Amino acid sequence: MKELKDTQNERDDRNLAIDRVGVKGLRFPVEVRDKGGSAQRTVATVALAVDLPHHYKGTHMSRFVEVLNSHGGFLDVRSMAGLPRELLKRLDARKAHVEFQFPFFRSKAAPVTGQAGLMDYEVRFEVEAIKGGPLDFIVTVMVPVATLCPCSKEISDRGAHNQRGVVTYSVRCKEPVWIEDLIELVERSASCELYSLLKRPDEKAVTERAYDNPVFVEDLVRNVASRSNAHADIEWYKVEAENFESIHNHNAYAVIEKVM
Repeated sequence: MKELKDTQNERDDRNLAIDRVGVKGLRFPVEVRDKGGSAQRTVATVALAVDLPHHYKGTHMSRFVEVLNSHGGFLDVRSMAGLPRELLKRLDARKAHVEFQFPFFRSKAAPVTGQAGLMDYEVRFEVEAIKGGPLDFIVTVMVPVATLCPCSKEISDRGAHNQRGVVTYSVRCKEPVWIEDLIELVERSASCELYSLLKRPDEKAVTERAYDNPVFVEDLVRNVASRSNAHADIEWYKVEAENFESIHNHNAYAVIEKVM
């Protein structure tokens, strides 16, 4: 059989290195252990990339998929963390980056009736490796919350406007931190947490809790940042909050990032 030409290994003369090149939008089964000790199987959307020196024309896209599938039917957290080093070897790269984003489910009991319902949260793992250097591991949780406007409460004779929002919270940690603990840190920083199942007594409790705890979007990110600063294992964080305003035709937004 005639040998096929390997165009990717040809030389490129434009003298421009590429920061990341690879594949994204892959879907792959993953297993994540929750704080209760159970193994939760879910499906992640995956991105895999490496840097490309200026003298190479292209990378070998199929090798990314080969590395991913070499782990069998699913990946756990340990395997995800090891993927960048495998990519460094397989693609002879200096830097490798992987991302896994997946839904994570928690059973939450309603505050009064105790009826349980599943809440889903988006979680993202980002792992980067540099040849000869340590791994960089960032965990991100996307947590829906409720906020009630302090200004609206102060100036209104009846009620106050409230809204759902989403907090995107990323951390680097000295020691592993449970996904549930990050979610709860965010939920405690809002006017009220959200539930999937509420009966009338629960709705009353949730509404009154939010009213008693008004929070601007600025308060929300500061609350998360303050709790992060007090956490012994969190070295770095970035917290972004976006409120889907109920009486405006725009969203309110705030972000705080800790400087390392």
